[in-house]
Amino acid sequence: MLRTIFKRPDLLAVAALVALSTQAPAQTATSSTSTHNHSNQAKEPVLINETEIQPRDLSDWEADWQSVYPFLQDGTLDPVMAHKAESGKKSAEDYRAYYEAGYKTDVERILIDGSSVTFFRDGQPVQGQYTNDGYEILTYASGNQGVRFIFEKSGGDAAAPQFIQFSDHEIVPTKVDHYHLYWGDDRAELLTEVTNWPTYFHADLSGAEIADGMMAH
Repeated sequence: MLRTIFKRPDLLAVAALVALSTQAPAQTATSSTSTHNHSNQAKEPVLINETEIQPRDLSDWEADWQSVYPFLQDGTLDPVMAHKAESGKKSAEDYRAYYEAGYKTDVERILIDGSSVTFFRDGQPVQGQYTNDGYEILTYASGNQGVRFIFEKSGGDAAAPQFIQFSDHEIVPTKVDHYHLYWGDDRAELLTEVTNWPTYFHADLSGAEIADGMMAH
């Protein structure tokens, strides 16, 4: 599996804020089945034990999902940024700018049903059928590692991306409450994207509920 070093900002900033969990791998592994940890004090890089990784199907992410980006834009997440600044090393404005780059997307909704993934832009759907294309282990400049689970288009609309790559801090089959998704037509190039990570939560959650969850986590 691929092990490539990428430069990116402090991964902990993402892990501590984006949710009920979030973007990059955490700094210390807390179990054999997850790379997820929210400690801002951890200093040891998290390394992935490849023998513990298990194949995952699209059923792990089967649901109706909404982008968190609009809630950042309309101010719903402002209290989260202020909360983060209280114990972080940046101002609320700096955190907001960081997540502006990370969350940014024009895909406001994603519907995953079986092998079908439908992307909605301004309410207009583009649908693709996807099959499992394995996973890649990425090693970042900080020393942290993370896993992306990859699916390749096997049919559907021409406009649907050829590849989608999930990052959700898990390395075995499990349902998740949010994920980060990368998509495009070049598998290898897509793996180098580490600054923009569109993030999706269940569509039945309000912005206030998402914000409360982020601050309580």
